Amino acid sequence: MRVLVRYFFRGLLVFVPSVLTIAIVVFVFRTVDAWMGLPIPGAGFLATVTLIVVVGALASNFVTKRLFELVEGVFRRLPFVKLLYSAIRDVTDAFVGERKGFDRPVVVTLDEATGLKAVGFLTRDSLDDAGLPGCVSVYLPQSYNFAGHLLVVPRRLVTPLAARGADAMAFIVSGGASELRTALPEKETAAPEGRPHEDT
Repeated sequence: MRVLVRYFFRGLLVFVPSVLTIAIVVFVFRTVDAWMGLPIPGAGFLATVTLIVVVGALASNFVTKRLFELVEGVFRRLPFVKLLYSAIRDVTDAFVGERKGFDRPVVVTLDEATGLKAVGFLTRDSLDDAGLPGCVSVYLPQSYNFAGHLLVVPRRLVTPLAARGADAMAFIVSGGASELRTALPEKETAAPEGRPHEDT
């Protein structure tokens, strides 16, 4: 009986992640196909990827780049739209842009007396412009969720974490179940103030 139970749980370990991953992929493909109105399975998703690549190529071209900058300028000036656009643009830029915001995992000391710490990502090296000298901003994603908290803490309480951003994110989202095993090169584990982060 114990053998059957062990096999069952081992089967769950393989079955659940595989089925959920396939289900999510199929859902995304079907949703995009429905948006595009294309009858061929996967055609809408392929068309969307192609469109994104074309837009990226045009946005990189010297001539058409100005047009995209004008459109972006309009979005950033419209009431309410500018808030929505700016937030989405900054989050997207943090993940896939040139100025990634989740590539510097850190450990934040929440309580010096007890040694309570939290794993997060350094997103701003300085908040002097906001009237908070000596402070930095750290984003703490929530486990098993797509939400998180932004903390403003003194720089002395932030310690760079010797791990890649993707590994740290997986560690946090999994509630600590994933292993932090990938060390960063020494030059990338410098103290926060050693890596200035430009504000836009």
